Amino acid sequence: MTLREKAGQLNQRMYGWDAYRRTPDGGFELTDALHAETERFAGLGALYGLLRADAWSGVGHTTGSGGEAGAELAHLVQRHVVEHSRLGIPALFVEEVPHGHMALDGTVLPVNLAVGAGWDPGLYERAAAHAAAELRARGGHVALVSALDIARDPRWGRTEECFGEDPYLAARLTEALVRGMQGEREPGGPFAPDKAPVVLKHFAGQGATVGGRNSAESELGLRELHEIHLPAAHAGVRAGAAAVMAAYNEVDGTPCCGNRALLTGLLRHRWGFDGLVMADGLAVDRLARVTGDKVSAGALALDAGVDLSLWDEGFTRLEEAVERGLVSEEALDQAVARVLRLKFRLGLFEQPYSAGPFPDPAVGRELSTALARAAVTLLRNDHGVLPVSTGSRIALLGPHAGTVAHQLGDYTAPQRPGTGTSVLDALRRTGIDVRHAKGCALTGDDLSGIPEAIAEAAASDLAVLVLGGSSARTPGTEFDANGAARTVVSEMTCGEGVDLAGLRLGDAQYALLDAVVATGTPTVVVLIQGRPHVVPDTAAALLTAWYPGPWGGEAIAEVLLGLAEPVGRLSVSLPRSAAQLPVYYNHKETEYGGYADDSAEPLHSFGHGLSYTSFAYGPPRLSGHTVEADITNTGRRRGRSVAQLYLRRLRTPVWPRTLELHGFRAVDLAPGETRTVAFPLGADLRTAVPPGTVVEFRVAESARAALTAVPTQSFTAPEETPL
Repeated sequence: MTLREKAGQLNQRMYGWDAYRRTPDGGFELTDALHAETERFAGLGALYGLLRADAWSGVGHTTGSGGEAGAELAHLVQRHVVEHSRLGIPALFVEEVPHGHMALDGTVLPVNLAVGAGWDPGLYERAAAHAAAELRARGGHVALVSALDIARDPRWGRTEECFGEDPYLAARLTEALVRGMQGEREPGGPFAPDKAPVVLKHFAGQGATVGGRNSAESELGLRELHEIHLPAAHAGVRAGAAAVMAAYNEVDGTPCCGNRALLTGLLRHRWGFDGLVMADGLAVDRLARVTGDKVSAGALALDAGVDLSLWDEGFTRLEEAVERGLVSEEALDQAVARVLRLKFRLGLFEQPYSAGPFPDPAVGRELSTALARAAVTLLRNDHGVLPVSTGSRIALLGPHAGTVAHQLGDYTAPQRPGTGTSVLDALRRTGIDVRHAKGCALTGDDLSGIPEAIAEAAASDLAVLVLGGSSARTPGTEFDANGAARTVVSEMTCGEGVDLAGLRLGDAQYALLDAVVATGTPTVVVLIQGRPHVVPDTAAALLTAWYPGPWGGEAIAEVLLGLAEPVGRLSVSLPRSAAQLPVYYNHKETEYGGYADDSAEPLHSFGHGLSYTSFAYGPPRLSGHTVEADITNTGRRRGRSVAQLYLRRLRTPVWPRTLELHGFRAVDLAPGETRTVAFPLGADLRTAVPPGTVVEFRVAESARAALTAVPTQSFTAPEETPL
């Protein structure tokens, strides 16, 4: 290969939606932009977002490729690439799959924060497998999936993309993601036609940006980086992830995509990762602030360990960088080899125009609904106001009650009319007496709809307010070159680029809540949101559903009516106000007190979630290399409890954290039933607990409950742990 051809394999320069246009007869034709890009490097290494559809790309149902038409478009582009490559090298088609494939007619899943609230890696693995099958059936190859960011500051607009605030939970869900999307296979082996290599993003520490501001600096020491922000990535690498994406942020002054110690020293040498490293959008060009120009920026990123760029100019000039001696041709060859190896593993050289079998959309809907159902979390239920009593008349109020659009989260393709179920739709289908009034909008201070809502609440037995935020992108939103929202003119209050200084809902939502509570009618608040918001502790019951996807309304209605148990548990602590941040549970165990004007404790802690029954936890006990505890359903209904194993360090060479999650098990129990839950202390304990460390274990329903739970006897990690 020539230097020009090699550089071309490492570039992913153009937006995929600029590669084609729809013809009057409904077909596709390729654009001059694609022709020019292919000519530039005598081929094409990778193409981002060929099938992407959203407000930023401007692609909708009239201009994009829906359903099986995606494969037709992908084949058309691939044929052009292969025919214009001297060596016949096919392109990688790289697609966003944050919660389902971001393409027209794809199955939309609940966002990661909802997946975290489900605490069910097995269910998530099945959903991830379905998303991969849809991607491959449409002609896509590689899935970009957020998994590695840890939610440490809920003001960050991308909190919805995190599994939660805890590294252990994120690690288990990342493993499930990799297994589901890539399938079981030999290390380095080929991918099945319905499986997709995963690019895990973002590596590393992006969830720790200062002030919750997107792409801001990260004040991370090495210990915080390794204990909190790297375990999910390490788990994904061990599970066989094909690729990772270098994050925007810097660690101790070095941007991740130019950090050789991170990408080569740690990732490749220490962890043994032999896959692909992709840079985030335009991140390589940002290095010019350090190097002085984009040519040397590309050289720095390549030498650090980046194999594939995204929209950057710096990587388009790698031929010049090699000729000027800024980076070695050996480094270039290594990166090219990794790109080509992934193409071989996908079978693209043998079958460049093939697509996998199309999965049943009904299965996707079932999986999406199951994830939503698992995520609905009951936070408060005073006087047993829930589930709704038979024959009750309900006033269903609030800006989220009758709409599906705001249930979907960021990075969602336009949905066809009639797709999904709102809470209002779902309740009406049950035949229950429902009165509906919107009351107010998500944002703004228009109070004109509140009198109608008050009247409906006063005439009802129960008022259910469906409040929250939205990450719905609209055509009027202005975007940065990397797709982050820049100027929001819609009801978008969350998502990439939509960071908040506070955590309040729109002013009118609080006015609506106060007015409805003042009627004296028992009030339930349901929050549909992508980050924790602050809500006054005035309603009789409070649920959160995060962004539950198109059919989340069904899951919420089932829980309200008692047709399904509330089984969700918080994967992120809920603050009382933004002023007390941070409130994550696994902080360092220091003796600081509260504030003079407020509590330092979260309103609801990590792991919290109520049921329509009650559970009693017996004291944990050590049995060999297993921690066991007896759990009893002490209520009158069948229910599920998520038993959580927490580790507490008693003597350790470094200052300990208050608690650390080290295992979890869901247990379904009938009334009066007792079951023993066992937590094997496996090999991962060796990395979590250095030899000689003295620890105890606690088993409880939440982090807050674990603080006062009875511990096991102390356990000293031996010098050579035989676990």
